[in-house]
Amino acid sequence: MTALAGTGTLLRFALRRDRVMIPVWVAVNALMVLTMPNTLEGLYGTPADRADLLRQLDTNASLRALTGPVFGDSLGALTAWRVGVYAGALAAVTSLLIVVRHTRDEEESGRQELIASGVVGRRASLTAALLAAGVANAVLALLVTAGLAGHGATGAVALGTGLGGVGMLFATTAAIVAQLTESARLARGLTAAVLGAAFVLRAAGDSAHGDGSSPLTWLSPLGWLENLRPFADERWWVLGLFAGAFALQLVIAYGLAGRRDVGLSFLPTRPGPASGRLGSTGALAWRLQRGAVAGWSIGFLLAGVVYGGLTDGAADLVRDNDKAREIFERMGGQSGLTDAFLASMIGMLGLIASLYIVGSVLRLHGEETSGRAEPVLANAVGRLHWAAGHLLIAFGGAALIMLLAGLGFVAGHGKEAGPILGACLVQLPAVWVIGGLTVLLHGAAPRLAPAAWGVAGAVLLIGWIGPALDAPQAVLDLSPFGHLPKLPGQAMAWGPVLVLSALAAALVAAGLAALRRRDMTT
Repeated sequence: MTALAGTGTLLRFALRRDRVMIPVWVAVNALMVLTMPNTLEGLYGTPADRADLLRQLDTNASLRALTGPVFGDSLGALTAWRVGVYAGALAAVTSLLIVVRHTRDEEESGRQELIASGVVGRRASLTAALLAAGVANAVLALLVTAGLAGHGATGAVALGTGLGGVGMLFATTAAIVAQLTESARLARGLTAAVLGAAFVLRAAGDSAHGDGSSPLTWLSPLGWLENLRPFADERWWVLGLFAGAFALQLVIAYGLAGRRDVGLSFLPTRPGPASGRLGSTGALAWRLQRGAVAGWSIGFLLAGVVYGGLTDGAADLVRDNDKAREIFERMGGQSGLTDAFLASMIGMLGLIASLYIVGSVLRLHGEETSGRAEPVLANAVGRLHWAAGHLLIAFGGAALIMLLAGLGFVAGHGKEAGPILGACLVQLPAVWVIGGLTVLLHGAAPRLAPAAWGVAGAVLLIGWIGPALDAPQAVLDLSPFGHLPKLPGQAMAWGPVLVLSALAAALVAAGLAALRRRDMTT
C-alpha cells in the first residue's frame, strides 16, 4: 500500500463535508473583490480624483499601513490596493480552516484512527486536506480572474493567482502546525497568529516605505501579494516566492506526518491539575478558552489603537469626495465626518466580534461532539451548569474585547473616552444576538450549529459591503447591527438596544431549554 492510497476517496469526502463552508467563504471573498471596481469608480471616477488619491496616499503612512501602497491609477490597480491584502488574508483563513478540519480535527475526535484502519495511506488524509484547500483557492482565483478580466486580463490573472498563492501557502503552514499540536483549536490559533504576524510585518513595512520596498514587507506573504503589482507592470517573478515557500513547507509537513503516530504530536499538551483552579466547570471553561480570549483581546486593543490613529487622516482623505463621504455616513451616521469614521470603524469591530462569540459558543459543540463533555456530565454537574461556564466566557469575553477596543481608540485618537467607550459597548446587544442564535442552534439542532458561522459571515458581508453597494435599507436591516444607534455623534436610542438585548436573552434561554431536553451527540 502506498502512502497516498485512498486520497481520492478522502478528497471527495472532504469536499462533501465542506459543500457549504467552501462555497460560502469563497463567494464572500470573490464578491468583496469583484464589487470593488464599481465602488471605486463612484468614489474616484475621474483621472484627477485618482491622481489626488495617489498623492495623499504617498504622504499618509498610516493609511498605507492599513491598505498598502497603490501602484497605478486604473480601477484594477485601485481594486488590488483596496482589497488585495484583505482578500489574501481571507483566503488564508479559509485554507487554514479546511486543512485543520480534515487533519487535526479528525485525529482529535478519533475518526482518523478508524479511517487509518482501512486501506488508507499514511499521508492520504493530509494530501486530501491540501487538495481540498487547493480546490477552494483555485475556484477563488478563477472567479477573480474572470470577474476582473474586463479591467485587464494580465492584471486579473496576477491578482487571482496571487490570492490563490497566499491561500495555499497558509494551507501548508496549517499542515505543519497540525503536526506540532494535539489540539485543533490550538492549531487554528497558532496558524492565525502567523497570519497576524504577516499582516503586522507588511503594515510596518508599508508605513515606512511607499513603494513596498521595505525588508519588513518582503518578509510577509501579504507583502509578496502587493509587490506582485497586479494591473501595474506585474512582477511575475514574485510568484516564484510563493512556489518556493509552498514547496518548502509542503516537504516539512509531509516529513513530519511520516514521523509520528496518529493522534499524537511533536508538542504534546501539558497535563493540567485535576483540582484547585479546575475544581469547577467554570474554571475548566476558562482553562479551555483563556488563550482565545487573550488573543482576541490583544488584537482588538491593537486594532483600536491603529484605527484611532487613522481617524484624522482618513477623514481628510475623503472630505472632498462626496461618494466616499456618503458611504462613511451610511456606515457611521451623518453627525460629522470624523464621528462617522469612528462610528464606522467601531461598527466594523463589532461585526468582527460576532465571529469571536460564535467560536466561543461553539466550544460547547466541540466539547460535546468530541466526547469530552460526557465524562464531565457523568459527575454531579448539570447541563446548564456546564454550559453556563462557556457562555459566561463567550458573552463576557465579547464585552471585554469591545471595551479594550474602545480603550485602544481612546489611546490612538486622543479624544474623550466616554463617547468612544459608549460607542463600543453599544455594539454588544447585536453581538449577543448572534451569540444567542448560536446557542439556540447548538441546543435545538446541534448538527446545524456550525451554520452559525454562515450567519456571522452574512452579517459581516452586509455591514462591510452593503453601504458601499448602496444596498436598500431593508437589506441593511437584516443585520442586528443595522438597528443600533450610530455612536459617537448621534443621540443614544435605548429602544433598539433594549429590544436586541431582550432578543439575545430569549435566544439563549430557548437554546439552553432545548439543550436540557435533548440527547447528547457524539
